[in-house]
This record gives sequence, structure tokens and C-alpha cells, in this order.
Amino acid sequence: MTSIPDAKNPRAGTLQRLRRDRAGNTIAMLAISLIPLAGLVGGAVDMSRMYLTKTRLQQACDAGALAGRKVMGGGTWGQSSYAPRNAAEQFFDGNFKTGDYGTSDLTRTYTESAGKVSGTASAKVPMTLMKIFKHATETISVTCDAEMRLPNTDVMFVLDTTGSMASKARSSDTDTKIVGLRKAVRCFYEVVARLDTEATCGSGPGPNGGTGSQVQIRFGFMPYATNVNVGRLLPTAWMADRWQYQSREAQTTTETYYTYETPGQVTQTGSDGRDNQDTDSWERYDRHYNVTSTWCRDNQPANTAHVPEENESGPFDESTTESNGVRTVTWKTRQRHEYVEYRRTHNNNNRCTYDMRDVEYDMIRTYSRSDEGVENTRVVFNQWRYAPVMLNVSGLKNGTGWNDDLVLPIGNGGSDRTIAWDGCIEERATVKQASYSPIPADAEDLDIDNVPVAGDQRTLWGPALPDVIYPRRVTSNWNQMNRAESLTATNYYNNVPYYCPTEARRLQQWPNAADFDDYVDRLVPDGNTYHDIGMIWGARFMSPTGIFRADNEFTPQGGEIERHMIFMSDGDTVASNTDYGPYGLPWFDRRTTDDGEAPSSSQLVDQVNARFEALCTAVKNKNITLWVISFGDGNNETTKNRLKNCATPGRFFQADGSDDLIATFRSIADQISQLRLTK
Repeated sequence: MTSIPDAKNPRAGTLQRLRRDRAGNTIAMLAISLIPLAGLVGGAVDMSRMYLTKTRLQQACDAGALAGRKVMGGGTWGQSSYAPRNAAEQFFDGNFKTGDYGTSDLTRTYTESAGKVSGTASAKVPMTLMKIFKHATETISVTCDAEMRLPNTDVMFVLDTTGSMASKARSSDTDTKIVGLRKAVRCFYEVVARLDTEATCGSGPGPNGGTGSQVQIRFGFMPYATNVNVGRLLPTAWMADRWQYQSREAQTTTETYYTYETPGQVTQTGSDGRDNQDTDSWERYDRHYNVTSTWCRDNQPANTAHVPEENESGPFDESTTESNGVRTVTWKTRQRHEYVEYRRTHNNNNRCTYDMRDVEYDMIRTYSRSDEGVENTRVVFNQWRYAPVMLNVSGLKNGTGWNDDLVLPIGNGGSDRTIAWDGCIEERATVKQASYSPIPADAEDLDIDNVPVAGDQRTLWGPALPDVIYPRRVTSNWNQMNRAESLTATNYYNNVPYYCPTEARRLQQWPNAADFDDYVDRLVPDGNTYHDIGMIWGARFMSPTGIFRADNEFTPQGGEIERHMIFMSDGDTVASNTDYGPYGLPWFDRRTTDDGEAPSSSQLVDQVNARFEALCTAVKNKNITLWVISFGDGNNETTKNRLKNCATPGRFFQADGSDDLIATFRSIADQISQLRLTK
């Protein structure tokens, strides 16, 4: 049967014949399938070219926007014959040229509004196999912008404020090191915060009214010396209620005593006495003649009665004795009396004569009274026990706030004594090792992030209270120190070397430059140099994963934060075994050294340095840029190398004098506040 082609669709007959024809149609079918396959391959090739072109076009647009905004600086878009715009176009052209990747009709345009440079760019990309589908070219467009804006930034100043900062870095310097440091910090603030302080920071662009509300810039301070002043900045739950100190506690005894509430009956004891007698001269009273001596005697007038001249006086010469619950009280009184005294004389002529005179005297009477007592008992001070003592320090807590002092029974004779607290702390539990890299898991004092756990004493801090410290056996010099417990009524020495720096400041925005100035003015030099305590607390205050994570991880809007620690020191580690600090009184407590012997200063220095080195690594591992400055000539080469190794690579500086320090701080500030590209 012969098939008849469809007159309306001539191709239908051909396809039908091809379908029915079993001989040689494979090649024809393959040719037909190549049409969609070519579309797929061509599309992939063209999409790849479009993606590459758009990526490079975006990079060129971004580079131009950034260059234009950087050249504009604090000026205007039209300055120097539109130099910012020209720079933008030149940077674009240097990154993407007409004809790159076969493009055509390349355009780029840059404009500025409110300090923000915006750019657009476009180019046509030729298609290859996609031309089959009538797509000869495809237009690629990108946009970009750049602002002179800081990223969200946290800066923690960890500053050595030890006693050596009171001297000059160089004899030719005008200012002491602490004055130079204050100025350097202010100049840093001016660059980063863009607000004027009281410092004169030299030439160059000055502040321009702040950084605006689009960015969060925070500064914190951790002044350090022998210790750090952070206690009142911590929640009260993170401080222990009881803490061990090298102190004393009163030992008492119970004694019986009597109270006498009802006086006994008063009785007069003994005969009356006389005192202070005064007599007048004898005067003639009467005379008789021719009488016998007997008659003269029998008729002599009697002395008159003793008449009181005044009331009986109050008691004097009082005395009291107690025995077996009976109190006997004796006393005397006096009362002035007078009377007339007579006398007689009889001579051989039988003459009888009577004389008289006035007599005055004090009559002394003695009284006594026996009182029956009521038996009682009471506790009385006996002696001191000098030893490591657990003291109740919860009195410093006032709900979620802090009190300035507390009362403890360590005053002389076991009396209550008010103990002031300035805010410095004692560190939590530690371990004793020669090296702390990596930081041991049970070294709570070196753990940057671990949040204290209520009831776990190892994780809590204690208040530093120098007024409760009594070095045992010390009465006049430190050579008398003895670690053995002492039982005595003697009051030992109570004035240990102690230095507490200016209170730290947590990371915060400082929109008011006057507040920043006021704080910096409070930085004062005192104490020895313990670098480790400054480093650990600077890290704790800025860590995004630590005790203040809620405030440090992100901005309130959820933005990322760049973190910088500025660590500045003017000298080598200086430690003493009689410095009362974050690890107690080292000669007695030995928390970081061998318990079997008193630590030397060099052993304590080695411990501080080992801990410091481990902490430097831990800080850098938290993606914190660690800038380290060695100030003056107080650091030996070993210390300088240690500080250099501590810093993030390329972030160590040596500042020989105060001017160098100011320049260094400004240089760091310039680097931190460099322009960032925003899209």
C-alpha cells in the first residue's frame, strides 16, 4: 500500500516516511537532537562569560567608588576640578577596559550625595552559540557605593600605670610618662571618635563632629599595676561570700560575773572619828574662893552637846570588794560639829577657876553595805589566732549593688572594725606550672571566658582587703615573718604594701569628650608591674564569648564588631613577695609558686611572664588585634622581645619618648579608623 503525503504539511510525510523507514535513520535522529544540545552548551558558555564579566565589572565599580571617596576625604566632590570623580574613573578604568571579555558599549558613572559616593557601570557581553536563539548580546549592569565610615569598633586600653610612669621617658621630655600617656590616649580618641578633647594633637585633619549613629565605637580602660580595679564592675553573684586571708581571729573565754541590782542595807561601822579640829583660846568663865578641890571638881560645868553646823557630806574614800557573789561597799562621810569645852584649876589658896573655849571639828563616819549578786556569764577576748582565716565578706554586697565597706571583728581586743574596699580583687583558683601554653583547663584565673558559677568557690573572685592582712610574727620588720600559726595577744603589723589603680571602665560609647578627659585625668602612677593581671582582665572585658558576651558579641542591631586591644607598658615585670595583690600575700599564700619555700622576687617575675605569654596567645586566638607599645627605656631586650611576640604580627611599636608615644597612638588610630567599603 502506498502512503499519500499530507498536502497541508509536506514535512509530515517526510517524517512519517522517516519513522517507518527502519534503514539508516539513526544519523538523522542524532542530527535533530544536536539542536537542543547546542542550546544547552551554548547557554552554559555564555552564562559563564556573563558571570565573569559581572564579577570583574563589580570589582572595578567598587574600586572606583572607594578611590573617589578616599580622595574626597573631608572635602567636597567637586574639589580640585572634580579630582575625586577623576580618581574614581581612573581606578575603574584600571580594573576594567573596553573590550575586556569581548564587551562593548562600556559605561561608568560616579556621583556623590551626603558624603556617599555611588557608581553605576554597564557593558554588553557578546553571546556565542546563543545567537542561534537570536541573543546576540546581553547587557550587564552593576552598582556600588562607598562611605567614609568606620566599622563597629571596640578598643580596650590596657595601660601600665605603675610607679615608674611618674618619671620622664627621656630627660629632654617636657612631660612625665603618665602625662604623655594621657595626651596620647586623648589624641587616639580624637582620631577614632572624631571629637575634640583638651589635648593639642598636632597638625593634620582634626575631629569633625563624631562618627554618627550608623556605627558603634566603644572604648574601655584597664589600668594595671600590682592589681586591677574591677570589683564593683562585676555582678555581686560573681564575688564570694567568704574568702581566705592571711589574717587573725579572736579567741575568747567564758567568765562568770555578777550584777547587783538591789542594794543591801546600809550600816554604820566603827566609832566616829574626828578630823580637821579647830579650837579657840581659853577664856575666863567663873572663879570661886575658899572652896575645896572636891567642890571645885563637882561643880565644874559640863561640856555642851556636839551640835552639827551643816548637813552630812556625800560619800568619799569609797571601796568595793567582791567575793562569791557578794559585793561589799564601804565609804565615809564628814559633818562639821561644834561644842563648848570647860576646864578647871584649883590652887593652894583654895581658889577654883573655870575656863571655856569653842571647839569645831569634822565628824567622820564609816558606813558599809553588802549587796547580793545575780550570777551571769559572758564571753571575753583572750588572745589572737593568726593564720589563714576564712572571713565573711558578704557585707560588701547590697543586693545587686556594692557597699564601700564592711564590719569585721578584727579590731584590737576583738572589737568590730570597719574595713574599706576600693574595688581591687583577688583572683580565682589557679595552678602552679612553669609554662601555661596552652592554658591549663583548671587555671580559672587564666580563663578569659568562664562565667562564675554560684556555689563553686574555684570560679568566684574575692575582694582585696589590705586592712585584714596581718603578716604573722611581724611587729617591726619583714625579717620576722613566720608562716606558722601564732597564738598571742600581740597586735601584729597591719600595713602591707598595696596598690590599687584607677577603677577600670567597661567598653562603652563616649559621646561626650569631657567625660573621656575626666577619666583619663584620673590615671595616676603607683605600684609594681604585673603584666598578666592587666592582660587577663583587658581580655575579659572585651571578649565576645566571655563574661560580658551579651554586650560584646554584636551591636544592639546585630552588627559585627572589630576588636582592638592597645597594651602599653614602660617597664619590665617587677614583683615582690610582700606585695599584697590578686594572689594574696605571696610570701605566705604561695598560690603561684612552690608551697614548700618562700618565693623569691625572680620566681614571681618568671610566673608573671609565663602567664602573660600564654594570655597574649589566648587574646589573639579570639580574633582580637593586639597592639603592643614599649614606652621609654625601662624595658630590657628580653622584655621587648616578649612584648613583640605578644603583639599581633606587625603591631608592635617602640616609643622612646612622650612625643613618640603620641605619634604611635595616632598611627594606630589612623590604621584602625581607615576607610571601609560599604555596599
